[in-house]
Amino acid sequence: MGAALRWARGRAREAGVRPVSPGTGDALRLLAATSGARAVVEIGTGTGVSGLHLLQGMRPDGVLTTVDTEPERQQFARQAFRMAGFAANRARFIPGHALDVLPRLTDGGYDLVFCDGDRLECLECLDEARRLLRPGGLVCFSGVFAGGRTVDSAAQPTEVRRLRELLRAVRESKDLLPALLPVGDGLLCAARAQ
Repeated sequence: MGAALRWARGRAREAGVRPVSPGTGDALRLLAATSGARAVVEIGTGTGVSGLHLLQGMRPDGVLTTVDTEPERQQFARQAFRMAGFAANRARFIPGHALDVLPRLTDGGYDLVFCDGDRLECLECLDEARRLLRPGGLVCFSGVFAGGRTVDSAAQPTEVRRLRELLRAVRESKDLLPALLPVGDGLLCAARAQ
């Protein structure tokens, strides 16, 4: 697993992609394991770093469905998963825009939804995650601190304003039990009410 992670992080550096931090990866692995995740959706494949952590925590018969607009990066992830010893049928790669792909996935069919895609679409991804998750399922958003900008009182770009709206929406939701984990650049997690 270590060699595959190093290789995937190297491909991320070369591609100019920021992978999840080791702490965020560990948290994702733990969340997948404690929830007994069999079906996980990942928005933003990248080069496979977060997917490796998720697969390691998932049940041995679990399937990771990973969505990304960059099929070339998905090939890196596919290779990283193979290097780590995961069978090809453990991951389903769907190239495309998340908001086009997610509506085609099964309502209530997933244990965990991990969002590491376009921050401008985080609220729409939250709505889709609510529909996709089984009762008790988890939704997680990476990078919600935005380098400290979500708590900075200065004027912020649109993506930071959208993250603030996401944080507010999750906190005020009646059907989600949230926690903001201070790992990496902030990992917002919420369990769907049972």
